[in-house]
Amino acid sequence: MFYAHSTSTTDKSDWQGLEDHLKSVGRLAAERAERFGAGPWGEAAGLLHDIGKYTIPFQRRLEGSPERVDHSTAGAHIALEQYPQVGHLLAYLIAGHHAGLANGRDIGERTPLKNRLEADLPPLDSVWQQEVALPDELLPPAHLQQRRDRAFFQYAFLTRMLFSCLVDADFVDTETFYSLHEKGITLARGGRPTLDVLRDALDQRLATFQADSDVNRLRGEILSHVRAQAELSPGRFSLTVPTGGGKTLASLAFALDHAITHGMDRVIYVIPFTSIVEQNAAVFRDALGEHGEAAVLEHHSAFDAGNQSDRNTIDKLRRDSENWDAPVVVTTAVQFFESLFAAKSSRCRKLHNIAGSVVILDEAQTIPLPLLRPSAAALDELALNYRTSVVLCTATQPALAETDDPERSFVGGLRDLRELAPEPDRLYRDLKRVTVRHIGTLDDEALRDELLATEQVLCIVNNRRHARALFESIADRPGAYHLTTSMCAVHRRRVLAEMRQVLKAGQPCRVISTSLIEAGVDVDFPRVLRAEAGLDSIAQAAGRCNREGRRSAADSDVAIFTSANEDWAPPPELKKFAQATVEVLRRHGDDPLSLAAVEAYFRLLYWQQGPQELDKHGLLKLVEDGRIEGLPFDTLEQKFRMIENNQRAVIIPFDDTARAALRELAYAEGVGSIARKLQPYTVQVPQQGFAALERVGAIAAVEPDKFGEQFMVLVNEDLYDEHMGLNWSDPTFRSGESNIW
Repeated sequence: MFYAHSTSTTDKSDWQGLEDHLKSVGRLAAERAERFGAGPWGEAAGLLHDIGKYTIPFQRRLEGSPERVDHSTAGAHIALEQYPQVGHLLAYLIAGHHAGLANGRDIGERTPLKNRLEADLPPLDSVWQQEVALPDELLPPAHLQQRRDRAFFQYAFLTRMLFSCLVDADFVDTETFYSLHEKGITLARGGRPTLDVLRDALDQRLATFQADSDVNRLRGEILSHVRAQAELSPGRFSLTVPTGGGKTLASLAFALDHAITHGMDRVIYVIPFTSIVEQNAAVFRDALGEHGEAAVLEHHSAFDAGNQSDRNTIDKLRRDSENWDAPVVVTTAVQFFESLFAAKSSRCRKLHNIAGSVVILDEAQTIPLPLLRPSAAALDELALNYRTSVVLCTATQPALAETDDPERSFVGGLRDLRELAPEPDRLYRDLKRVTVRHIGTLDDEALRDELLATEQVLCIVNNRRHARALFESIADRPGAYHLTTSMCAVHRRRVLAEMRQVLKAGQPCRVISTSLIEAGVDVDFPRVLRAEAGLDSIAQAAGRCNREGRRSAADSDVAIFTSANEDWAPPPELKKFAQATVEVLRRHGDDPLSLAAVEAYFRLLYWQQGPQELDKHGLLKLVEDGRIEGLPFDTLEQKFRMIENNQRAVIIPFDDTARAALRELAYAEGVGSIARKLQPYTVQVPQQGFAALERVGAIAAVEPDKFGEQFMVLVNEDLYDEHMGLNWSDPTFRSGESNIW
């Protein structure tokens, strides 16, 4: 008898039979692939993935032999023989179900599929042909709609989706076996509330809202209209609602209604910034009442499973997060898009659960320009062939629609984009709460005078150094506050809570912030100063002014300025946005946040870049040139980075909760829950600053023998200021004693 997995029992009485494992994985993979009409493909992949275990060398390995045995490539060979037309796609995922999807040919660092297929393998025992019955024929999914301009992109996308089905099925079956036979437990799966239950809970919550103001009446109108569109056929949608129009809950209500109407499975809310994932998840949990805690899953890149070093944590986080088996998922754009172009099994495992979902892209305009074309292609493919409804949800709608009008079309974008909001132009007029104007060039002294001229004012600048210098110039004045990503999230929350109380009391409140305050932070100022930036950023800044509409637009001033100090100019990657804004202001200076101005801004921005700059690494061309035999899966994962992450996390022992969590690491085996507790206490530090802190002993690894450098904590707490946050740029670091323990 041949076995798939062993236990500590020497008589093999409770070992998992190979035939049982292959059939179970084939069945589970088929169920997952049926979500997008590819059930037989999933079954074939599941039956073939471990066929290489039908060898004497692999069975010896299960018995304790140290020899290394390739058990993945044999199934890839059989797929090529059995299915000459489509077998190459299956070969990628079968050969890569442990190591990840490789390039078809040698254009990267890892061994390509071509080389693996040419390597010598131990012979298979012929018993596999009696125990494994493969599907006779594999045809492309019947509903698959092809686009000639990206045919091989579609093949690569299908392969990655099938890979997700296979690795999730393999993980689930293997984990179930070991949990039962080694721990004597059956892992709980499912059991979360249904979408119908969640919609009823949301309806109860929405029924408590009162139309007691013009703004609230308009929010109610928007909500009703958006929900009435739920019966529209699945596809591509936009939801264009000005800031303060209630689009967060309106989009959730639409998504639940739409998913239930069309038999879809979940809602995935994609947020541009990690800093507001927890905030939005909390809004949804609150809106869903007693079911919120069980229904809403947060998943973002901080302390991701792929970064964990211990087996228990990896398994736990994968169960909780990596297959996204929850009715409402709140995640980041980085996690969402990078997964769609990933090659590693842990990153791809969730993909099949995006099929048959409603995906809400909050602040859709924040997709990085260098990746815009491949990102739009992925969104369009989800809607075209994977029963996914994609909703671009924002006050500043990016011009991503592909139309028949060459003057207005984003080539390769989203076809047949339908608007969910009622008369967006009218909404903008009705919800207009500010007056936006450019006040020219200001040096630091003039900017300080502007701040001191108003008792309640928010000033947003483009870099941390400017924010720090400006705050220091007014720090001795009443109500001076500073917000920066140099502060950990818990610290920022405390500052924001104090600011809100001061604003409500009508006391002086002068806030200097980087753009982080534009990311969904609920504050309301009578005046906002904004350094030149992209028009979408200016619109976000304007959302912090007269947010609740208690003042007239004429009395609510959003003033754009150019800094006279070259040191404070926008970084190079932001200059193009600011330049496009300046051009739009020339044409639409009377109303720079109108929908016409926003559309002109994005078209100008995209036109200035050109098609190549919107796919900086040439990923779409790379895929098309590779064809079936040379699909560049590994290269795509390496090059598709929404954030070029050269930063490292430093944990700040900011309060007793953080210190207690750090102490827990001393005796912890699985650290998933501890990592989540510590995440709001981290500051992301550039690699150079991190090295400087490490060099002078200002940071140190916690339990390095167990976790390596996974948990780096600030031990010189003199470097963390109550107003400025963490200082990693001061060359006169002083070594300090730790008081964490």
